[in-house]
This record gives sequence, structure tokens and C-alpha cells, in this order.
Amino acid sequence: MEKMEVNGAQRWMAKRRLALVLQILKGETSLAEAARAQGLTVGEIEDWRDKFIRSRFRTALKGRPRPQGRTMGLRTALRS
Repeated sequence: MEKMEVNGAQRWMAKRRLALVLQILKGETSLAEAARAQGLTVGEIEDWRDKFIRSRFRTALKGRPRPQGRTMGLRTALRS
């Protein structure tokens, strides 16, 4: 998974955050296990998860399909 150094602190790239959130949503790992393994707080991961879910609901409520190929839908992401 990608990490980027910013002023000596590690910054999680969007792809990496998404991969971790999807593992949690699929039930492959728990929030606590993921936080411990990655050196993060449960709160940080909960924020990422909640932002992901909110963004998907907002898109679904708009009633417009997302352009294909740009982003992965929740159903597609959970199946993979």
C-alpha cells in the first residue's frame, strides 16, 4: 500500500484508504484489527469509512449514474 512522507509524517494515499475501508466493509478485518496492524486510531478509520459511505449515498440519491471507469461503485467494490 502507498504511503507518502509529508513533513516527516506518513500520509495515506486515497487508494490505500479505500482498500482498507473495503476490507472492513467486506468483513475481512475489524476496525480494531486494522487500526492495530496499521498504527492508526479506530477513529481515523471510522472517519474514512463514514466519508466513503456518505459519498456513495449522496451519489445514489442524485439519481444520476456515475461515469463508468472513473470510480468503483459500492456493490462492485464489495464483490471484488
